[in-house]
Amino acid sequence: MDIKNAQQEVDNWIKEHGVRYFNELTNMAQLTEEVGEVARIIARRYGEQSEKESDKAKDLGEELADVVFVVLCLANQTGVDLQAAFDKKMDIKAKRDHDRHHNNEKLK
Repeated sequence: MDIKNAQQEVDNWIKEHGVRYFNELTNMAQLTEEVGEVARIIARRYGEQSEKESDKAKDLGEELADVVFVVLCLANQTGVDLQAAFDKKMDIKAKRDHDRHHNNEKLK
């Protein structure tokens, strides 16, 4: 599924199940909360913090999907075509960073 279709699927879900979008500020707070849940898993599972038993069952993919869902909500309610924005960003990064990382001694 491409991003444009994902935006439409989220919009359909909101209209069918969600009543309406939360306002932008609420969704920004929601996004921060979801990113925090991703950070918690990463810090404990892949970082140096120990993972609590209650955290071991948490699904990183599900938490990342929560982040994507809220980002898509924010894009929809602010009129952002996220597919076009992503495509533009990838083009910029490809041109700007073409050799940048290959020449980075820290990555060798």
